[in-house]
Amino acid sequence: MSGIDFSCNRLTGEIPLEMGQLNGLHSLNLSHNQFTGPIPITLKNLSLIESLDLSYNRLNGTIPSELTELTYVEIFSVAHNNLSGRTPDMKFQFAVFNGSSYEGNALLCRAPLSKSCISTTPTIPTTEEEEEKDDNEDNRVSFYASFVGSYFVFLLGTVLVLYFTSERRAMCFFHVVDSWCAFYFYKARDLFDYK
Repeated sequence: MSGIDFSCNRLTGEIPLEMGQLNGLHSLNLSHNQFTGPIPITLKNLSLIESLDLSYNRLNGTIPSELTELTYVEIFSVAHNNLSGRTPDMKFQFAVFNGSSYEGNALLCRAPLSKSCISTTPTIPTTEEEEEKDDNEDNRVSFYASFVGSYFVFLLGTVLVLYFTSERRAMCFFHVVDSWCAFYFYKARDLFDYK
């Protein structure tokens, strides 16, 4: 048997690992099915393969770099799957395949595709720097909230102490405060009236 064509069926599940044992195959076409899962690394054993078409399935994961060992392959397509990561190295026969062999895989990158593997999108806001910045802002808000809260507690406490103490103690308190304020007021005035 030199070729297998299971294209345009409704085959599901993963591609059987045993496909890699058919090392006499020259052509394998599994396109236009509903295969899922990764591309089996065992396909590297198809040493005589000239045409390998896995396009239009639901395959995911990366393209095994071991497939570059297929030195006789002339037609290769994994287009329109859910593959991700880097395309195989452009060596041996894989140097002649263009972007159409890989198109329709939004998460694939590197030549021959025009998409670079270096991300140019802005970093996600949950990086360590952003988290640290958020923590600093939270700390600042907490500080101001506690300061304002403490001020109001102190003010309320002072008013309550004055309200619930006797009138004589309140008068004494005001006398001490007035004396203290008057002392510093007169001291400041003396500084400015110096001749």
